[in-house]
Order: sequence, then structure tokens, then C-alpha cells
Amino acid sequence: MKVTEITDSEFRKMVLISSKKLNKNAEFINSLNVFPVPDGDTGTNMSLSFASGAKYVSESTSSNMGELTASLAKGLLMGARGNSGVILSQIFRGFYKSTEKKKTLSASDLAAALTSGVETAYKAVMKPTEGTILTVSRKAASAAKKEATKTDDAVAVMKAAYEAAKVALAETPELLPVLKEVGVVDSGGQGLTFVYEGFFDALSGKKIEEDEEVHQPNVEEMDEMVNAAHHKSVQSQLNTADIKYGYCTEIMVRLGAGRLVDQKFDYDEFREYLNGIGDSLLVVADDEVIKVHVHTEHPGKVLAYGQHFGSLIKVKVDNMRLQHETILEHDQEEEKQEQEQESINNGYGIIAIAAGSGVGQLFRGLGVTHVLNGGQTMNPSTQDIIEAIKQTRAEKVILLPNNKNIFLAAQQAADVAEIPVAVVKSKTIAQGLTAMLAFDPTDSIKQNAEHMTSDLTSVVSGQVTVSVRDTTIDGKDIKKDDYIGIVDGKIKVTNPNRKKTAIMMLKKMIDEDKEIVTIIYGEDGDKQEAEEIQAAALEMDEDLEVEIHQGDQPVYPYLISVE
Repeated sequence: MKVTEITDSEFRKMVLISSKKLNKNAEFINSLNVFPVPDGDTGTNMSLSFASGAKYVSESTSSNMGELTASLAKGLLMGARGNSGVILSQIFRGFYKSTEKKKTLSASDLAAALTSGVETAYKAVMKPTEGTILTVSRKAASAAKKEATKTDDAVAVMKAAYEAAKVALAETPELLPVLKEVGVVDSGGQGLTFVYEGFFDALSGKKIEEDEEVHQPNVEEMDEMVNAAHHKSVQSQLNTADIKYGYCTEIMVRLGAGRLVDQKFDYDEFREYLNGIGDSLLVVADDEVIKVHVHTEHPGKVLAYGQHFGSLIKVKVDNMRLQHETILEHDQEEEKQEQEQESINNGYGIIAIAAGSGVGQLFRGLGVTHVLNGGQTMNPSTQDIIEAIKQTRAEKVILLPNNKNIFLAAQQAADVAEIPVAVVKSKTIAQGLTAMLAFDPTDSIKQNAEHMTSDLTSVVSGQVTVSVRDTTIDGKDIKKDDYIGIVDGKIKVTNPNRKKTAIMMLKKMIDEDKEIVTIIYGEDGDKQEAEEIQAAALEMDEDLEVEIHQGDQPVYPYLISVE
């Protein structure tokens, strides 16, 4: 098949298939994360970012290629999550710049657009690192450009780009030592290779199997979808009386088991029935289990219907009207506190990105006006950060990412914000808290950004978490399910015992100049154990001041800082 002119029809297919490939392979991309911690979300970030771009394209009615590539770039910009998502958005921002005046694309136009994407992406990164998505994009574009001098076939050009991307991806471990040590290719580069594979498949007319195209969420993914849907406080935007279906109902059914089974399960019929008695419906099924989430006025009917097909192995019913009243009260109180804090802060809005209610309270106690939920495993998008900036209703905003994987999205949001926004590049929760101690509401935003940034290096940040895979990093053999202690981004200790890991890590952090130790225990931490870690710290140096706080943060049982 030969394509000499890419029209809107081909381009829409290219975007759609690539989006589906990223979605299907997100977990595989996540698994390539070189650090053995449960925050390997490159695949998730790239998939969600590209899905946002695909949505903008699908909503466009234009047949003009320049307008469609603009839609893709805009959607990617607003949906960009994590550094990988932001770099992907920059690649297609450059792609758009090259094609904005084109009605259709020739083979040479396609090659030029891929090249422009590389140039824009490299400029967006302060210190470009080879052996990453940047390398893959550069070598793919170079191959496309070379092929375009030989042919007018866009299929051949895209094939050259895709094949070169695969070769470049395979070479990334040779360019980045940490990849070679762990034995994986670059996760961001792998994600981009899936995108280019999707482009090639669409242009070449490859028949995509239906099960490859359509991704049915599994039970774990459905849990995440349900949690995400309920986590958003959009409920506060309507009146309690406006809630049509008042009961959030979840059931899990083991098919074929139970005394009341009298029907054979049919997915479409099952879904159609539940859709008739509620909304916000999600149904996941395999050969053994059905999992359901639905908002309804008749939770009893949902339970009874499920029993026609099997036994109920999980039931959960929440009264959303009561929950909503609580949310309204909480949001009103929070808004009042934010307004009071903004007044104290002399027109400043200060946003900290963090997870855990206790961690949020620590930030608010230091003067932060808004806490945006996010961090490891849940990087907020550029759009999320822009919305948070708007919600401050402040004259100027200081943003604390508290995670290096959020830097680019934060800066991207700051660049398009309508008010002055300064990003203080805090890499950890500890750095963010320390930065707040330097905030002065009487200083200019530039002075505050400088002072808060200069204080970041005064604190040593430690994190205890669980290894999600066997690996070897920096000469350390790390086993799956062992605990690891990370100090300022480097794995320093590993041990099967959580408390021992925390204490071993502390020994690496404390020296004669240190005076204060702060222990923040998370969802999987324990106050009593934290006190035992405190005692161990005092044995190392009895003059230390050791504080313990409940953070409720996920992923990390303990966040420990020393300064």
C-alpha cells in the first residue's frame, strides 16, 4: 500500500491506533522503570497524555491537517502528565509547528514534522540526556528525513522512522548506564516507539485485531477508575437534591456459584439491565468473576440481579447524598481557610503537590493555600495544575511540585497561566516543607522563588518503600518485596525488615552537623514503629531533635528528613 498524501482520515486513524497501543501497553511500559519502586508510571502518564490529545482530535470537525495537528498538540499539552508526558507533548508541539499551514501532508512533510518535533523536545529539556525518549525521537526523525529524499510514499517514510525507533530503543542501555545495569530499555523511548508503530500500522492499512484495539479494563484498573472518579470533588459543584441516583453500589459476583443461579451470563444483557436502573456504570467480567460499579436508587435490585448469575463475594453500598453533604461542609470550611491564608500571604497563592491528608495538613500549617493531590504513581496533568492555579484566585502563585517527575508539567502550566507563577523545584516532600520556611509574603515572587530554592539543599530527604522487582542498582542486589531506603534519589540500603531499613537509612543521613530529624509515617507505616525509629535516631545522637508526624501518604511507609 502506498500513501502519497496524508489526509484527515489517515491522520485520525494514526492518532486513534497509537492511543490504543499506548493504553494497551501502559503496564508493560511501566514495568521498564529502572527504579524498583511502585512509581513506575511512565506508561500510564504517556497513555493518559496521548489519550487527551486523541480526544481533542476526535472532537475536531476539521479536515485541515494543520488544524488537526493543532488539536493533537493542544490536547497533549493540557493532558500532559509526568516528564514523559510533557516531552511527548513537546514532540507533537513541534510536529504541529511544522504542519500548521498544511491541508494535507506529503511524505516529506511527515519527515519534516517528525524532525521539528525533535527540535522542540530537545529545547524543552534543560539538560537533554541521551539514551531516553529524546534519542529515540531523534534517530527516528533522521531515518524518516533520509527516506523522504528517496520516495514520495509516506508509508515508507513512517516505516523507516518506526524501524529506526526500534533500533534506537534497543541501544538505549548502551547510552544510559543505569539502564544497562538493570537490563531494560528506556521506558519513555518504548512509549514513543508504540506511538510510531501505531502511525505506521494506520498508514500501511494493517488490520488491527479487535481485542488489540479495544482495551477492556481489568478488575484492578476498574478499582483505579472508580477511586479516581470518586476522588474528584466535582460533587461540590451541585446541590445534594440534584443527585438523581443516591446509592453508589459495587458488587463482585462469582459466576456459576450459589443457590439462586438460574441464568447464563451475557455481558451485553447484564450491562443493559443495570444501565436501565442507574448511571456511572462500569462492568468488568471474565470467565469467573463479574465486577460492577453503578449509581442507582435501587441497590437491592443490583444485588438480587447479580445472584441470578452467581454468588455475591463482595458488596459495598454508600449513600452519596450523605457523603455529598459532608463534602460540601468540608469544601466550605476548606475554602474559608484558603481565603484566610491568602489574606495572610499578601495576595499569594501557594500550591503544594502532595498525597496524604496528614502531609497536606503539614503544608497548610506552613502557609500553603492549596494542596493538589498527586505525587508518586499519580502525577497531575498540566490541565490539573492550571485548574489549581485558577482556583487560588490569587494575584501570584508559587508552585511546589515535590517530585522531579512533575517539574516539566508544572513549568508548562506556569508558562500558560494568566498570572505570574514561579515553580520552586522541590524534589521531595521534605524539600517542599523546608522551602516554605523561607517564604516571605512581603517579598516579590522572584525573591521568594530564589530564597525558597536556595533552601532546598539544606535538607536530606529519605524515603522507605517496597521493591517491586528483583534488580541490581549501584552494585546492590535488591529482591522483590524487600524494603529499600532512598536518600536524595539514590538507593542506599535494602533489607527485608521495614524498621531495620529505616534505621539503616538514617545512619546514612545523619552526621555531626545535623540537628533535626522529621519522621512522617504513611498509610503503611506505624506510629509505634516510628517511635522505635525515633529512639534509634537518638541513640545515634542524643542531641538530635526528632519529630514524628502522621502523613497518611501512599507508596512510602516512611518519609524521613534530616537537616
